[in-house]
Amino acid sequence: MSAAEDASETKARGLKVAVIGGGISGLAAAHRLLSRSDSVDVTLFEASQRLGGIIRTEEADGFLMELGPDSFITNKPAGLQLCEEVGFTSQLIATDARYRRSLVLSRGKPLPVPEGFMLMAPENPWALLASPILSVSGRLRLLSEYFVPRRQSSDDESLAQFVRRRFGREALDHLIQPLIGGIYTADPEKLSLQATLPRFPEMEASHGSVIKATLAQKAARRQRGGRSDEEESGSGARYGLFVTAARGLSDLVSTIEANLRRRPGFHFHPGTPVSSIRPVSGGGWTVTTAREQQTFDAVIVTLPAWLTAELLSDPACATLRAQLQTIEYASSAIVVSGHQLSDFASPMDAFGLVVPAIEKRRILAVSFSSRKFVNRAPDGYLVLRTFVGGAMQPELMQLEDDAILNLVHQELRDIFGMHQEPLFSEVVRYPRAMPQYHVGHLQRVAAIEDSIRQMSGLHLAGSGYYGVGIPDSIASGRNAADRILQTMHPTTT
Repeated sequence: MSAAEDASETKARGLKVAVIGGGISGLAAAHRLLSRSDSVDVTLFEASQRLGGIIRTEEADGFLMELGPDSFITNKPAGLQLCEEVGFTSQLIATDARYRRSLVLSRGKPLPVPEGFMLMAPENPWALLASPILSVSGRLRLLSEYFVPRRQSSDDESLAQFVRRRFGREALDHLIQPLIGGIYTADPEKLSLQATLPRFPEMEASHGSVIKATLAQKAARRQRGGRSDEEESGSGARYGLFVTAARGLSDLVSTIEANLRRRPGFHFHPGTPVSSIRPVSGGGWTVTTAREQQTFDAVIVTLPAWLTAELLSDPACATLRAQLQTIEYASSAIVVSGHQLSDFASPMDAFGLVVPAIEKRRILAVSFSSRKFVNRAPDGYLVLRTFVGGAMQPELMQLEDDAILNLVHQELRDIFGMHQEPLFSEVVRYPRAMPQYHVGHLQRVAAIEDSIRQMSGLHLAGSGYYGVGIPDSIASGRNAADRILQTMHPTTT
């Protein structure tokens, strides 16, 4: 059969695809399917009444508050690509260069992360030598990474193992753990380096040293007349590479939703949790909800791995179900609060603060949202997002909301000199929402993919597999859609 005949047959019979989960991965998958083929019907099942998953923006009295992620990085292309496809690029804004630096708590005091220090790549050794965050011996040990022999094995290792081996324990405890822990809310003793920060072992393998690789890359950029990410972004995270939506990320979700609703092949079922997904003899999958059963040619599940495992109750899925259950998740909470800037002794002149575990505090990090992006608070006011829980402090998630608010307010008083109660505070909980990429994660995902290949029509997407950020989640949804289109309708990819 020719490609044209195949396309005609597919259009005539209609390709029915179920997308389970209306977060950004599910939206990206649905959009990809419907924008690449006019012969696909997509039914999107979402347990809640709204789309967007953990992306949620609220606005009140001049304050604009992100209750989930607040931005996304641009050096991973999927986020910008989707924005361009739905006509949203003009709504994106960059971080505010006036406050483009980050702080780390050091012996109870917020101190600037050394200029040019990017997670664990010191591009400016002199700034590091001048920083009081580490002792003199700790600074010298970190810089001596230049001379540490490269590791011969290519096996996965934990972040903690890598950093202690190359940079020393003090650098891990006081600087690198909080910077990376603020991204993954993870235990550095378990966090897989290959799955989360593969460029660092690649630097070691290619140059023998992270510092050597960093300086070589900086020199190459200067030869080309370019500027480094760190020169663009200050210290800490690569803030110069982050963007957000001018009126909040929920605007992006609304734009994608409006785009989908204009397409005749889109069907949305809000408030419809799926109770099971079962393979059908002869091909296809049955999706069961409280209202009905429907059969689809293919299914994309974008839920957390543990929840996906619960839906796959058929005995034929037993191996896959057990594999999905090996991916652990951590719970966390964000306290969003509004303040007068004058209520702090600190100038709050940064994008945020990360807190080393060795400091024995009860918060992980604080993001200064209205310093990071403009138009998040009225003049003279401040929006903070304080992070609690995660893999290192799971016991705090057992507290009631009032207790979490009290401990966060006390930490803000101790660290920043807050001397008035917030104008408002809200606790937003995310139970079992952050996947933990433990050592061996990529091998676990490879085994999951092997199992899925034996189950025609089933595809998984979301943050549990190849990245936790918005662009990673979008890419996973698009890739799942492409696999369906390539298998069942080759001319569309």
